[in-house]
Amino acid sequence: MEPIQNTSSERVSPIAQYIQKIIHFFGSIAAYSTIALVGLITLDVATRYIFNITYNWVIELEWHLFGIIFLLGAAYTLQQDKHVRVDLFYSQWSRKRQIWIDLFGTLFLLIPWCVLSIRTAYHYAINAWYMKEGSPNPNGIPAWYPIKFAIVLGFVLLLFQGILMIFQNLKRYGN
Repeated sequence: MEPIQNTSSERVSPIAQYIQKIIHFFGSIAAYSTIALVGLITLDVATRYIFNITYNWVIELEWHLFGIIFLLGAAYTLQQDKHVRVDLFYSQWSRKRQIWIDLFGTLFLLIPWCVLSIRTAYHYAINAWYMKEGSPNPNGIPAWYPIKFAIVLGFVLLLFQGILMIFQNLKRYGN
């Protein structure tokens, strides 16, 4: 993965740099998890069609890796401005108007959604941990609660990135 680049001449606080590095680190984990997922799916397909064997834990691990890729990669994708944006008018607007749209979306859509998701997912993960929840399938993954805590972590990272975006957009608006 490419290193974090500050594309503008603005100064970034040490706390913001630290959060950016954390998000970049988890983005790297998501990227390497993609390689692991491709290998696991290849192994699963090969054993299924060559030896007529499949394992529940392999199928469940595929889903868990996909979840990790999505959850841990979302904040990094937003950080790098590579997320999906429905751009019918945005590119034609002035820079100041784009900043206001980004601020509005972050403040009133992204941040509340992250807070709600963190709260809900935390209770979901804690309950799974207390119950030591595992797969209901024979020979499945014995512990499902780690992936449920990954939901919390993914939304915390997304929340932090959203907060950084607010400050970055406010600085850009002032310039």
